Amino acid sequence: MAEVKLFRTWSSPFPLRIVWALKLKDVQYDTIFEDLSNKSPLLLQYNPVHKKVPVLVHNGKSVAESFVILEYIEETWKHNPLLSEDPHERAAARFWAKFGDEKVLTSIWEAFISEGEKQEEGIVKAKENLKYLEGELNGKKFFGGEQIGFADIALGWLTEYVDVFEEVTSMKLITEGELPLLSEWKKSFADAPIIKETFPPRDKLVTKFQALRETNLLKNVTK
Repeated sequence: MAEVKLFRTWSSPFPLRIVWALKLKDVQYDTIFEDLSNKSPLLLQYNPVHKKVPVLVHNGKSVAESFVILEYIEETWKHNPLLSEDPHERAAARFWAKFGDEKVLTSIWEAFISEGEKQEEGIVKAKENLKYLEGELNGKKFFGGEQIGFADIALGWLTEYVDVFEEVTSMKLITEGELPLLSEWKKSFADAPIIKETFPPRDKLVTKFQALRETNLLKNVTK
């Protein structure tokens, strides 16, 4: 058994960050797939506070929360660095990673689980946030420069899950006409050899997120 274990689900984008980081650093690991409706005793043991994935276990010690795990990986396996040696560039990468979760993901999800006028308002807000990412890519192939880095891994969910959200709804969030740099980044990231084979099956994702959307829409109606 490998000394590194990753607890994840098949569909969540957050553990994928850990998959990508470990692959970039060529770290061998075992995967434990969890059913969050029937959490294993091991998951509850290793993440008793949040009881969620991802959880990384290294030599019997656990680390939870995707960004914390990424930092741990970076500090433990220093080859193929995810962060620049420059302090300002490191700070910028962490900023955009946090911005991605707190602003971009939140606004896209709010639009995804809405409809009508509320969805239109959500799309406007999401596009405003995406434009900031567009600006950050000016003159760069990746957020990390010429190589995939910390911010790219943090924002990598955009390359697959936005397409799924667009397929489930009528939303159009990232187009070449409006966001050409972000569109090109999506392609470059998704086509990278270590990334290409890691996404879950598209049809299964569409089915899952269609059901999630319908559940959330029903909740909104019954409030």
